[in-house]
Amino acid sequence: MEIQIILSIVFCYLLGSIPTAVWYGRLFHGVDVREYGSGNAGATNTLRTLGKQAGVIVMILDVLKGWAATYSATYLVISGAIPEQHLMIYKIGFGIISVVGHIFPIFARFKGGKGIACLLGMILAINLEVALICVGVFSIVFLLSKYVSLGSMLATLAFPVIILLFPRFNDGGPLVIVFGFAIFSIVVLTHQKNIIRLINGEESKVRLGKKDKK
Repeated sequence: MEIQIILSIVFCYLLGSIPTAVWYGRLFHGVDVREYGSGNAGATNTLRTLGKQAGVIVMILDVLKGWAATYSATYLVISGAIPEQHLMIYKIGFGIISVVGHIFPIFARFKGGKGIACLLGMILAINLEVALICVGVFSIVFLLSKYVSLGSMLATLAFPVIILLFPRFNDGGPLVIVFGFAIFSIVVLTHQKNIIRLINGEESKVRLGKKDKK
């Protein structure tokens, strides 16, 4: 049983480590997105550098990474490796491991993205209803401001706040609330430069359909 859990942890990290933006850019456009725009290996920089189609594809794949890693905890319950009452703990643990893999990918010299899309996939696997509300928060903030960073941070904050204010959405107890505020703190830390640029009015706006490269 312990071997199965260890293998699952390794799987989640390796899955998260798949540098979708880097591999997609090299395979279909012959460029490393880390050499353009913000230098970040994520969906937003892919959007800026390679256009809307590339950005959407990378985002979907990164979301799927987080979702698959988090949902894989379910198979440990099915196989009898862990009791069902521990499922949420393992979902959160596996999801976090995949996000860490995305931020520090072994397949890309530990230089990855900020983990937002992967984190969204994780939240979708944990609580679909609240995740969709968070997507709505992001969409509204982005449409009004054109700032992906601001939308990402507010959408992440919305997750624990909604669960705290509306207990009917919380099927995981206090652990989910603590997790929510913890991931918000991580997102703030990974967006420190963005926050400074937002305060100084220097943050780049994302306009769909336009590329920074060329």
